[in-house]
Amino acid sequence: MKSTFDWERNWRSSGIASALFFVIAYVIDGSRPKVGASAATLVAFYDGDRTRILIATIVLGFAVLNLLWFAAALASVLRDAGKGGWANAATAASAALGALLFVNITLNAALAYSIAGSGSPELASGLNDLSWVLVVLSFFPAAMLVMSGSFGLWRAGIFSNTAFAAGVSAMAVLLAGTTTWASDGLWAADGAYSGLVAPIVALAWVAVVSAFLSRKSPSTAITSNRAAVHAA
Repeated sequence: MKSTFDWERNWRSSGIASALFFVIAYVIDGSRPKVGASAATLVAFYDGDRTRILIATIVLGFAVLNLLWFAAALASVLRDAGKGGWANAATAASAALGALLFVNITLNAALAYSIAGSGSPELASGLNDLSWVLVVLSFFPAAMLVMSGSFGLWRAGIFSNTAFAAGVSAMAVLLAGTTTWASDGLWAADGAYSGLVAPIVALAWVAVVSAFLSRKSPSTAITSNRAAVHAA
């Protein structure tokens, strides 16, 4: 019993590990070339910093894996609370988000590994631009994950009204990120909002919810909630 509880707690805290891995990967990777960057800029970044980018790729892989573990733990908590619909939504959202993130990681790894230095600037430029498009598209499943977690935990009585409001705000920030299609500036696909603001909000939500669930036994929270419902 003790061993099972420890494993479940580790899974629930994996969101914290995911956020840390993403931050570490960002520090290692650095600022990626913007949309429409010149061939010289692409070669200098992807080919010139090849080793650093490939190391960041490994770290990003661990970040996504921990994110998926967190989503699985979140879905398990929701199912235990009788919120199977929200649990299924969290599972679907995390699967879509993980797929988009892994495709993006693959693109950048391929650029660093051989494509950027192969003498095909048009291909390198197209793949670099595609990676930014995938960032914007990833905000859709990210918003769905935040929504399913926030609404599901709130409906189960595990989240307070304040925590629920914070989750809704985070969801709104991510949904706003799906509109960042300006040609340049803050609201561009490679702008500060999609490249910094929205990811920070998403990672903050994951880390905070993960810390909350790792400290709180879901079974205890669910039992307390059901007792409160019956008392009412």
